[in-house]
Amino acid sequence: MELDLDESSLAIGRIERALSRIEKALADRTDRPAPSAATSAAESSALKAEVAAVIGELDRLIGEAKHG
Repeated sequence: MELDLDESSLAIGRIERALSRIEKALADRTDRPAPSAATSAAESSALKAEVAAVIGELDRLIGEAKHG
């Protein structure tokens, strides 16, 4: 299955939005006092999920580029 230009653009858009959310979350962390352990764990899990989503999209794009 090849990615067409529209699908690639959508994937890149998803990556950009996820990276923006990660950047905002990290900036927010530095702008406030230390969170509780539960809040910190939840934020870490959310950031890990965002990073995993970005990596997944990049892997998909790279895989399609290699086969396309």
